[in-house]
Amino acid sequence: MKKLLIVAHAPSPNTLRLRQAVEEGARHEDIENVEITVLAPLDAGPEDVLACDAIILGTTENLGYMSGALKDFFDRSYYPCLEKTQGLPFAYYIRAGHDGTGTNRAIESITTGLRWKLIQEPLICRGEYRDEFEEQCRELGMYVAASLDAGLV
Repeated sequence: MKKLLIVAHAPSPNTLRLRQAVEEGARHEDIENVEITVLAPLDAGPEDVLACDAIILGTTENLGYMSGALKDFFDRSYYPCLEKTQGLPFAYYIRAGHDGTGTNRAIESITTGLRWKLIQEPLICRGEYRDEFEEQCRELGMYVAASLDAGLV
């Protein structure tokens, strides 16, 4: 079994729906050989990253940056994972009230330092909340899990 880790900050009902949509997509009935673990950033750590085959990150845009919770996850995980997770397939989504540019840049910077492998363009859910964000997150979860299941990543 391949292991997919979803680490997503969900401080509101809308962001919780996005995290749940990612999980629903990853648990699609046609995906058979992928075990899914979903954790809040403050509950996840380097041991979770070291145990997974791919990771999906989710965050809100907070003052033009990622959530403090996701930053804390990176702070605790960076050095323990640095030499051991190079090439880790990952994807991420941002719930951005504005444009998500600063948040995107911050995640790119950290994951570039970790030498993780981005397997899908970042999903940036911009502006007022729309139900279509949930479908986009569902597709993201399904894409990553199906790629793992098929041995593509």
